[in-house]
Amino acid sequence: MLSKARAAAALPASDLGRAKKFYGEVLGLSIQKENPDGVEYSCGGGTSVFVYPSSYAGTNEATAAGFEVDDIEATKKDLESRGVTFEEYDLPGIKTENGIVTMPDGSKGGWFKDSEGNILSLMNRA
Repeated sequence: MLSKARAAAALPASDLGRAKKFYGEVLGLSIQKENPDGVEYSCGGGTSVFVYPSSYAGTNEATAAGFEVDDIEATKKDLESRGVTFEEYDLPGIKTENGIVTMPDGSKGGWFKDSEGNILSLMNRA
């Protein structure tokens, strides 16, 4: 039923102004639509991220949204130059080195937090 539907992420923000700066200036996303309920940003392939005011921002301890990129190392370096800090994990099956994990199939991933404490990821398929 939903196999051809585009997915969209909805992310809470405790400070919408701060989140707008992060998603616009740090991640480089363009505002598609803005209203009192939140801000929708355009992403690749017709997908989007909706950021909305909520007191629950940063309470999720898992990945809230991910971005598939062509060159994870270059994207990571660019984001780091904009003040983003990548997380380090040492979990069963996932151990990052310098913020990046390489999976057995060669795909790579990395995680960072937005200005509101939501966990976001970069991924690069093998």
